[in-house]
Amino acid sequence: MKRQNISSGSRFEELYGYSRAVAVGEMVFVSGTVGFDYETHTVSDDPAEQTHQAFRNIQRALEDAGSSLADVVQIVTYYANQGDWDAIGAALNEWLKDVRPVNAGVCTGFVDPKIKVEISATAIRNCGTP
Repeated sequence: MKRQNISSGSRFEELYGYSRAVAVGEMVFVSGTVGFDYETHTVSDDPAEQTHQAFRNIQRALEDAGSSLADVVQIVTYYANQGDWDAIGAALNEWLKDVRPVNAGVCTGFVDPKIKVEISATAIRNCGTP
């Protein structure tokens, strides 16, 4: 099986030696992804908007790997503030209500205090709905 590393262009990938996603066979593994907007170079203060932007970033990585959000079978959602969970959960539902992957939610801290949510994903290419 051939390995395909997928980069988002984030400077952190180069600094810390990782890829936004790695595809091997039919599997696609997406690194923990935050709500950083690569076009505006900003992070919203709103946890729901950070979740939406994280999914736009994940979606881009999956597409670069020949996959899509419909192929996602697992996510892990890391969040900084228990009080933000309802807003984050509602945003998760908007993106995944028809996909319904397994999910683990972990309340934790982040290096950058602006970050409120980070999501990693695992997909199996072409397993989603057409």
